[in-house]
Amino acid sequence: MKLGLNLGYWGAGNDADNLALAREADRLGYSVVWAAEAYGSDAATVLAWVAAQTEQIDVGSAVFQIPGRTPANTAMTAATLDTLSGGRFRLGLGVSGPQVSEGWHGVRFDKPLTRTREYVAIVRKALAREKVSFDGEFFTLPLPDGPGKALTLTVHPVREHLPIYLAAIGPKNLELTGEIADGWLAIFFSPENAAEIMAPLRAGREKAGLTMEGFDVVPTVPLVIGDDVAACADPLRFYSALYVGGMGSREKNFYNQLATRMGYEAAAIEIQDKYMARDYDGAMAAVPFEFIDRTSLIGPADRVRDRLAPFAEAGVTTLTVAVYSGDLQERIATLRSMVDILEASGLAD
Repeated sequence: MKLGLNLGYWGAGNDADNLALAREADRLGYSVVWAAEAYGSDAATVLAWVAAQTEQIDVGSAVFQIPGRTPANTAMTAATLDTLSGGRFRLGLGVSGPQVSEGWHGVRFDKPLTRTREYVAIVRKALAREKVSFDGEFFTLPLPDGPGKALTLTVHPVREHLPIYLAAIGPKNLELTGEIADGWLAIFFSPENAAEIMAPLRAGREKAGLTMEGFDVVPTVPLVIGDDVAACADPLRFYSALYVGGMGSREKNFYNQLATRMGYEAAAIEIQDKYMARDYDGAMAAVPFEFIDRTSLIGPADRVRDRLAPFAEAGVTTLTVAVYSGDLQERIATLRSMVDILEASGLAD
């Protein structure tokens, strides 16, 4: 496995710390640093800033929101970032959710699979510097009966093939990811549930006549190193409760549905009920320790080391960590420790 670092959302008052973490990850030989966006900071600007102040580490969007940009705009941004970074950009895409798509971007959240398939096809065509014409259900380029004409991207990406990742949770979206993408951005990844969860992903690869060889499986895994395992889990309770309980509506919360498929249906219902009643402490308390333990790396260094083998055996190729506790120096120390832990496990690529 390789190591990655997820910086999460920018603009939460820790921007200088995040840049320091990215630069340290670059120095330590981490493979990639990812930045996210929701309805605050945009990932493209953050990645340009990070790329300008690092030397070797790849920079990736986790994710660019599909409803927030036209596919042509995404291709332009991807090509520009790849050029500015010297060939270090990875394009992660996601459909977001109904609340953000419709409430923030004004884009109906309908047929997300069809939209994603068309979107990726146009982005790939543009990055290949082909004349972009497309006749789909959601996208038509050029528009008919007007002055528009098929155009070719004028920027030359550094690489012939710029990798595209999809953030996917549901089975159908996972199958699509396996079929059309170069990698999968996963959240709440549990090695114990990986065979079932990843079956649609493998089916998508087979559908496209491909194997898992060369396909990048990239979960973001919260990391807290310390002697007291239960205490290490505590900083992750709000993160878990936020996503399982509050990220989406009661009827459509993909993370809540994922927790249910993982066998935590009763807990998922309780977390959502309490979170939506604004009982945030109750929602955090309702997150099962086992759920956190299965989807994170917590505890003493040797416990974290032993936990890496199940991730590798499940098919993880880039283990992206999110450091959730401590001040800047403690988090930098955690990044350094993770390099040593991976080396000690014998699983480092």
